Amino acid sequence: MKPRSQLAVLIAALLPASVLASTIEGVVLNNQGKIVTNATIEVEGSDLQVTTDENGKFVIAELNNGLKELHVVAPGYAHLHRDITITNDENQSVTFNLKRSPIEVIDIEATPIHMSAMESASPVSVLSGEQLRRQQAATLGDSLEKLPGVNTNFHGKVASTPIIRGLSGPRVLITQNGLDVSDVSRVGPDHSVASEASTAQQIEVLRGPATLFYGSGAIGGVVNVVDSRVPTDSTTRGEWNVEHNSVDNQKVASFNATTGTDSVAFYADAFWREADDYEVPVAADIDSDGESHSGDYTVENSNEESDGFTVGASYLMDNGFIGLAVEQFNRQYGIPGHTHGDEEEEEESVFADLEQIKVQLLGEYNLDNKWLNKVNLRVGHTDYEHAEIEGGAVGTTFKNETNELRIDLLHNQFNEWNGGISFHYKQSDVEAQGEEAFTPPSETESFAVALMEERHFGDFLVQVGGRIERVTIEAGDVLLPNIDAHAHDEAEEVDEHDHDHEESAETTRVFDVEHEFTPISLSAGVVWDFTPNYNLGLSVSRSERAPSASEFLSFGPHIGTGTYEVGALFDLDEDGHLGLSSQTIDLETANNIDLTLRKTQGDVGFILNAFYNQVDNYYYQIDTGLFAESGHDHGDEEGADEHDHSSELPVYLFKTDDVILHGFEAQIAWQLTDEFKVDLFSDYVRTRLKDGGDLPRTPPLRFGSELSYQTDKLSAHIHVTRYQKQDRTAPQETATDGYTLVDASISYDLSVLNQDMSVYLRGTNLTDTEARVHSSFVKNIAPRPGRSFALGIRGYF
Repeated sequence: MKPRSQLAVLIAALLPASVLASTIEGVVLNNQGKIVTNATIEVEGSDLQVTTDENGKFVIAELNNGLKELHVVAPGYAHLHRDITITNDENQSVTFNLKRSPIEVIDIEATPIHMSAMESASPVSVLSGEQLRRQQAATLGDSLEKLPGVNTNFHGKVASTPIIRGLSGPRVLITQNGLDVSDVSRVGPDHSVASEASTAQQIEVLRGPATLFYGSGAIGGVVNVVDSRVPTDSTTRGEWNVEHNSVDNQKVASFNATTGTDSVAFYADAFWREADDYEVPVAADIDSDGESHSGDYTVENSNEESDGFTVGASYLMDNGFIGLAVEQFNRQYGIPGHTHGDEEEEEESVFADLEQIKVQLLGEYNLDNKWLNKVNLRVGHTDYEHAEIEGGAVGTTFKNETNELRIDLLHNQFNEWNGGISFHYKQSDVEAQGEEAFTPPSETESFAVALMEERHFGDFLVQVGGRIERVTIEAGDVLLPNIDAHAHDEAEEVDEHDHDHEESAETTRVFDVEHEFTPISLSAGVVWDFTPNYNLGLSVSRSERAPSASEFLSFGPHIGTGTYEVGALFDLDEDGHLGLSSQTIDLETANNIDLTLRKTQGDVGFILNAFYNQVDNYYYQIDTGLFAESGHDHGDEEGADEHDHSSELPVYLFKTDDVILHGFEAQIAWQLTDEFKVDLFSDYVRTRLKDGGDLPRTPPLRFGSELSYQTDKLSAHIHVTRYQKQDRTAPQETATDGYTLVDASISYDLSVLNQDMSVYLRGTNLTDTEARVHSSFVKNIAPRPGRSFALGIRGYF
């Protein structure tokens, strides 16, 4: 319970009603008439919030006259909204009856307006509690891939970012407590996300454009990792966990704890993870006939060592808090497929050494003001660096230093509208140095103003918003090398003694680039409770995105994707040479519509969502059919075949086109009994060029089910997911066979020396199935792990 809420209850209990302002007191019951403890009752548009006691009772004091919109929340129940009008400083007594919801309803933390899976116009998902702990993995994308509409770009278990409705990279923003995580995972799939799930409180996913809240980099969606690093109360609590996994000999340990006094709160967390190369049920490499060979194998260079810690403290006030947290995050991990050498000598493995320091200042202040009721403050500074180590020496170093500021001003309820205005500033310096630095150093700066509002009109909830942003990208050292880009048949005709050609190939032009963009995003949505227990949601948006620096400035080998990347600032001329493009570097524009049907209460609940997204001026890569030298010395080449192309990479050029993405997500939950529950889900996305053709690495149709058994002490789950064959492929892309994954877990709660603990056993890929992720750049050399068992113990205090 928040200190403010405790104070309100205490005053109401000790003083006579005549001394107080208006008071609402009541009880919360379920639909069987039994009391509901620890239910939260909030007054919308204010900071007033109380929790029911052991008798299901609550008191809200200090209320002024007028219409009050109450929001009642309890785990396992559907949310309840109730309007109460207070006149003449009267006290009211109410009873709230909550109905069971088999789909957990959890509010999104980092948005100024109310959003949850069952109530908002835009589709959202939240992973928290036991489900988060059961699904957490070493990487963020792998932790979230069982959520509807979310897939992973699985990069050999050492790196993965989420794919939301077929979009990833610079279109999906990853944040921590609402602030950019500020790594370089959006630049390349072999770059790990610098965020940890084992110490998170919940992970939120906003599907579809979330540009109103986070800016143009969220045109495809947002993943927000929420933790308590800046504590908002001083209640002593904590959690610890140790685990061992068989498939890679992985060992994990983590903890987080909060404590404090009446006015000061402290927080600390830490984690440690170590893993060897992981085992797969088939050979990772495919022979010349396209056949895999049975047996037990490991994916080379897929080991990792990670650790980190966070300390934070807050000053607690009656009307808010202000706090600071500092995190140190370290990770060393191999990069599968990123090796150098030849068949006659042992290949040289390459690994990444990642280090990040993150500082976050978070605050909330409730105002006694005619117009404003709350100010939310978020400030972040991130210093990120990772070096790619080859033979003990640093080959390439990536750096990202980011400063960010967000201020949300939330107004008092005005004509029954709730919402506010948000100011957002972000500045990032991104730099890559070394022989695989395919993007020049650049600085990106953005400033935005956004307005978000919502209001209930009877059975209708209306949510509207708009955002205008100014984005500038500056780069003072953009390179245009005169590379020998050729088709393989052309290369074989080149005279190996053509010295004039070699001299020409070494010429490089250097120049400055500065671009300014003004993305504007608009969104409107409505949720209609058209009959008891059901609602219909409609959301439309028009979102604009400024291209990232790597999308239009790149020019060099990107070994993580096995390509030679050339940005949209360049183009092929009539003679097939790469030079400056005559095309304008313009904004990417998404026009998105979402339609959602939900059953919110009862023993059966469901969320059915269909979407259509047309993206104009979409930035993507095409295979030019040309090849270029990677710039790497692959061992001793004396006596090598003159037609050996092993050191060459295919040239991929960024271009723009209009694309269409459409599909669906379905989630159905059936509470069979108090103990047994069945969940079913399916999702699908079709990505294509408007004029014909498919986009690469699109996740296939999938569907699955989970059977759960839950008692006070025992929890057991069996999860089956079917991935269909993906044969809608882009040029030069191969199809991927379908497969079925079977996972299971069981946990038992016990108490030892007054310590609440849970012992668990988790099995993944129990049928030891060969499973290759179509959206992965390394699907041929790094399939999913084989059969695995994890044994662990978790404690709470």
